[in-house]
Amino acid sequence: MVRRYVVAPGGRRGTYADIASALRAADGRRGPARVEIEPGHYPERLTVRGEVELAAHGEPGSVVVNPAGGSVLDAAGSVVVRGLELVGRDADVVDLHAGTLVLDRVAVRAHGGVCLHARRGTAATLTDSEFRYGRVLFSGAAGSVERCRFTDAADNAVAVIEGGRIALRDSRFTGSRIHGVRVSDARAELTGCELTGTGQAAVCADTRAEMTVTDCVISAVQAEGVLYTGQSRGLMRGCRVSDAEHGVAATTGSDPVVRDCVFADCRDTGINVPDEGRGTFENCEVVDARTVSVLVTRGGAPTVAGCRIVGGHVGVAVVDKGRGRFSRIDARNLRSVALRVREDAKAVFEDVRVERCAAGLETLGPADTTAELTGGRFDDCELGSVSSGGMSRVTVRGVTARRGLVGFSAIEESQLYLDDCEVAEMSMGVLAIGSSMLVARNLSVTGPDGPGLGCTGSAFVDVAGSRFAHCGYAAVSAQEMSTGRLVDCSVTGAPGSMAVQHNGRVEVVSLDSSLRVAKQFSEPAAPPPPPVVNTYVTYNAPVFMKAVTNSQIAFGNSHVIQRMTTQDGAGS
Repeated sequence: MVRRYVVAPGGRRGTYADIASALRAADGRRGPARVEIEPGHYPERLTVRGEVELAAHGEPGSVVVNPAGGSVLDAAGSVVVRGLELVGRDADVVDLHAGTLVLDRVAVRAHGGVCLHARRGTAATLTDSEFRYGRVLFSGAAGSVERCRFTDAADNAVAVIEGGRIALRDSRFTGSRIHGVRVSDARAELTGCELTGTGQAAVCADTRAEMTVTDCVISAVQAEGVLYTGQSRGLMRGCRVSDAEHGVAATTGSDPVVRDCVFADCRDTGINVPDEGRGTFENCEVVDARTVSVLVTRGGAPTVAGCRIVGGHVGVAVVDKGRGRFSRIDARNLRSVALRVREDAKAVFEDVRVERCAAGLETLGPADTTAELTGGRFDDCELGSVSSGGMSRVTVRGVTARRGLVGFSAIEESQLYLDDCEVAEMSMGVLAIGSSMLVARNLSVTGPDGPGLGCTGSAFVDVAGSRFAHCGYAAVSAQEMSTGRLVDCSVTGAPGSMAVQHNGRVEVVSLDSSLRVAKQFSEPAAPPPPPVVNTYVTYNAPVFMKAVTNSQIAFGNSHVIQRMTTQDGAGS
């Protein structure tokens, strides 16, 4: 049987003057107790033991418990609080030492402390309650939070640490100075929550945490919408993040699964995987990311499938030893490049669709920079569809490029391998420039304004089994010191155009074309003759036109003595 105790300010017949008196009476009789409190202010600290319910006898918030300092409610046992407002300073407003606690339609304000501290082994259930200024801390405790509001927390609004486990549903977090929810070495599930205005990541899982975030809305945060770090795991599904620095990030060994999420208007990146992060990202959409929609860097290695990228600057960027596998990527209306691989990064792309971007795929970096692209279509890429640069290596299979400046190009010392690719309606088909290498098999080039295949510098081209139709003045143009071969290729076009215009260093084998082949040899020029030097010499001496014998000659002297000897030896 539940005993009933009534508290009224100042007391009256049959009531208690303060809550503490009613609690002492209930504790003396033992057994379940219900303490009903009339509206008013009660400046006291409450210690509750056993099976006790504290209930406001009136509207929620009509009973205010506000001591001068210290904890407001110290609980152990099976405690239920309904409709009270608890205000504390410089301490844990509600301290749950043991047992269970239910806060229903309760308002808690912590000025310089913690709203609720649920300690190891305890369990707290929070429903339809409001927590302001302080955090709610589950330290090794279990918890359930439904339809609650967390406002202006001085650090984290909710922290689950040291093996704690909680479920949060349909709750709102506003203005937390650090995180809305932090899960550290613990487990948490967030469903249908709204988080806005946090100073750091709205939701953070760290130190091997396990966190599930489902159907949540996150906006206007200073850092990540959702952050997995420190080898954390979990699932993020059906969420929308807007106006964050990064929509979602997986870093330092974390490996979440992110599905069916939207990341809109992010100030830096939509999906960010740095510092050995991992993760699987499926069927997500990134809209108008200001820097990069999907960034993989510093050893990150995600798997991304079914990602739609609309607007923004760069689509997918894999840089600085990052790596990743990307399939069913749809990128549209980007101001810069759709796919970028640089600086020792490695990326594999499958079934890619790129439309109306400044550029399609670009690579740049040392020889360890590689990209593989299998299956896809690039339409209306203004600068070009696929371009390899530096010493990077790119392999492209089964890709179609339509409309733009260049279909496929290799520059500097890069290597580009094309297999079963098609180029149509471009200004130029395929280019090899500098010291690059281009290898193509079963390539089809149709209708470029310029050459179907152009090579210059000291580039090397090896093109076999390929077709060039209705190209510009020349289907194949080899200039300067470029070398290579054309094997089993065909060229069709208007009369008067050329099949091949080359420098004599590109071997043409089995060319099927009615158009002419023009060779323009460019052997190294012979060394020029030595320059003619006009020398003028003034002689202050005799000039002999014939051989002269038995003569004595003196010149350049101011005084000469000449002696002659006769046949008898007499001198004169």
